[in-house]
Amino acid sequence: MLSFMNSPIRKLPQARFPLWLILCALLTALGPLSIDMYLPAFPALAADLGADIGSVQMTLGTFLIGLAVGQAFYGPVSDRFGRKAPLYVGLGLYVVAAAACAMASDVEALMAWRFVQAAGSCAGVVVSRAMIRDRLEAHESARAFSSLMLVMGLAPILAPLAGGAVLAAFGWRAIFWVMAASGALVLLFVHLRLEESLDPARATPLHLGRVFRNYAELLRDREFVGYSLCAGFAQSGMFAYIAGSPFVLIELHGIDPSHYGFVFGANALGLIGMSQANAALVRGRSLNQVLRVALFAPLLAGLLLAVVNLGDVATLPVLLLCFFVFVAALGCIMPNASALALTHQGHRAGTASALLGTLQFGLGTMAGAAVSIWHDGTALPLGVVMAVSGTGALLMHRIGQRAATAQSAP
Repeated sequence: MLSFMNSPIRKLPQARFPLWLILCALLTALGPLSIDMYLPAFPALAADLGADIGSVQMTLGTFLIGLAVGQAFYGPVSDRFGRKAPLYVGLGLYVVAAAACAMASDVEALMAWRFVQAAGSCAGVVVSRAMIRDRLEAHESARAFSSLMLVMGLAPILAPLAGGAVLAAFGWRAIFWVMAASGALVLLFVHLRLEESLDPARATPLHLGRVFRNYAELLRDREFVGYSLCAGFAQSGMFAYIAGSPFVLIELHGIDPSHYGFVFGANALGLIGMSQANAALVRGRSLNQVLRVALFAPLLAGLLLAVVNLGDVATLPVLLLCFFVFVAALGCIMPNASALALTHQGHRAGTASALLGTLQFGLGTMAGAAVSIWHDGTALPLGVVMAVSGTGALLMHRIGQRAATAQSAP
């Protein structure tokens, strides 16, 4: 039986990382772990399965699609049956799919099971955000989301290193067995230590018509859509960077492939640093104030990237600076935009969290695809996409803020 906490926490306790938040971080980590851990295995995977690199890269694409669309299922389910029930389903799917990936005999099977693996892992993303909304008010939610961003920043640094070590010792299939074991361990912790956060009195009926009405109402909510798309556009710039920076830095500017990881890691450290600084910045300041200032960083970085590449005057130091500023600023943008998007959605936090994630990963997937589709042998497509991302994030924030102001007006 699900155990409900009769007195939801509205402020973070003295311990910066209470147990429930640590478990939320573990749930959130499964997605980045599943993306970054197997990247070093691409060549070995292609050779073993007799596939070209493009097909192997599609296994990452199907995973991202699964992350984008799978979240829509877990939100309404968590609003009806509580936050823990969807985790059993999602984590179970994740473990089975990861094991199936380890036993895949061809790249097509791997693509299919990667989609299922993503559909399982996104339960943790949806439920973690919903639990934070259940337990905390807006400012404290932003601090909690900043803690989750610590995980998002560490994953690109640690996961490829771990994946490379496992690959060297046991082969690429062992990487997926490690993922399966990690999912099983998180599932055990969830079962034993995670307490339910949804008040049974606030559970909503799970009728298909009602689910569609909830999503329709959310899409008509300018405050929710504005802040969600603000986060989505900002994150899409990072997806574009992930998709395009290897070519730009290694092929165009001659960075040694072995050194590319240091560049990636430095940007991830910037993300971590800003996410932790954000937890302090939101004390005594409005979330909108911090968010508004932070949004100018990706705007200026993206526009500078587009201009220097359009004029064919891009230098390596300028590119590295722009990438760092853009990615690091997400440490302030993502926690605050997410907290603001969910502020008035307590009665349907799961559904709202699901749509928030779908919009974020949907825009991110499109941005990464745009960089690949428009590839012309230069850095211009990457610069343009990141400029659009930075501009879109600022514009969407203004829409969300104006809607919030109008809603609070007497």
